[in-house]
Amino acid sequence: MLTFWRAIYNLLFPAFRLLARVLAWFNPKIRASLQGRVGLFERLSESVQALPQGRKRVWFHAASVGEFEQARPIIAELRKRGDVAIVVSFLSASGYEARKHFPDADLVTYLPEDSPKNAKRFCALVKPNVAVVVRYDFWLNHLAEAKASGAKLVLIAASIQARNNYFKPILKSFYKAVFELFDKIFAVSESDARRFSQGFGLKTVEAAGDTRFDQVFERSKRRTKIARLEAFYRETRVLVCGSTWRIDEELIAEAFLDLERVALIVAPHEVDEAHLRWLESLLNAKGLRYARATKLPEDFSSERVLIIDEIGYLAELYALASVAYVGGGFGANVHNVLEAAAHGVPVVFGGNVQKSREAKELAQAGGAFIATKESLAPTLRRLFERDDERREAGKRAAEFVQRRLGATTKILKSLAETQALQTKIGV
Repeated sequence: MLTFWRAIYNLLFPAFRLLARVLAWFNPKIRASLQGRVGLFERLSESVQALPQGRKRVWFHAASVGEFEQARPIIAELRKRGDVAIVVSFLSASGYEARKHFPDADLVTYLPEDSPKNAKRFCALVKPNVAVVVRYDFWLNHLAEAKASGAKLVLIAASIQARNNYFKPILKSFYKAVFELFDKIFAVSESDARRFSQGFGLKTVEAAGDTRFDQVFERSKRRTKIARLEAFYRETRVLVCGSTWRIDEELIAEAFLDLERVALIVAPHEVDEAHLRWLESLLNAKGLRYARATKLPEDFSSERVLIIDEIGYLAELYALASVAYVGGGFGANVHNVLEAAAHGVPVVFGGNVQKSREAKELAQAGGAFIATKESLAPTLRRLFERDDERREAGKRAAEFVQRRLGATTKILKSLAETQALQTKIGV
């Protein structure tokens, strides 16, 4: 079946390649991705020469930054526990640019376009002993070549819904051939594991959990970024708004006017100058005093709205929160709610949560509140006025995260038992 589907795939691939180049004229993300691959093999040939010699190699592939976050705790533990060389590849330009200097990797690269020639050349250079795909982004030639070279293939953070397109008649046959390439598939839940095993007849599936819970829990212990801010909010109740868009900021600015003795910190999703100026004009229109985090005045106090104008603060910033608001729920989809929940604070967000299982489950567990545009202000006011309700919701949020820890340990244990790494990694 694999031979058949690989033949069909490679027959169609030139058309996909041509389509990508046409779309690049109109889509800057695709254009950046193609431009980033110019001269890729020349750079890769040089980079692999610098890999530590005599070490087993583990290759992680992720589509972009969000998926890569699910691999980070595993990579961190491999770096601490095992004498291995770690190679990371990305499909997207945004993923590569954001993590090209990732300190725990020995090499970070774009994944070459998935032609048979490119895949063979890539595997010959990287020589992976284990290839780990995060969540999805299955490129048939690269997977098949890695398998043929003797690498063990592992899929982590695997998730599949009951009505996924993977189950449609023709696609099901294709994806069965893809999934059968993997020596081990780690699903994020028992129900996901069951759908993989029953839907595709797989015997290599195990429910390990979601490594993102381990990641956010570990990050919740850090305070480096916010060390200079903590003194301003030690005796203050704080509403921290993270990953906000304009619609979120308009609603929050209005709702904040009803809150008494509460400080507001806003960490926008976009921190370009144009957006920051728009946000400042909005706050001005509401009569709210503000300051930017990188330009704190000497007389700054928590009475001012603090605008976070750099990226990288948010995971730690929720440590200052009494209540957290996570943006995106009034747009395409709510952003990461786990970073806030890991700090044991109640989380509020808009109703577009279809693509976020953890947001829905967190609300069902009592650690979060899904608000409409009309109910947002009353929800926030109630949480700040009712201390017992706020503390109980925060407790449930923390428990929601803590009950789901351990995926990293399960996956590492399995990797340690894999012959490809057995002589190098202990658990």
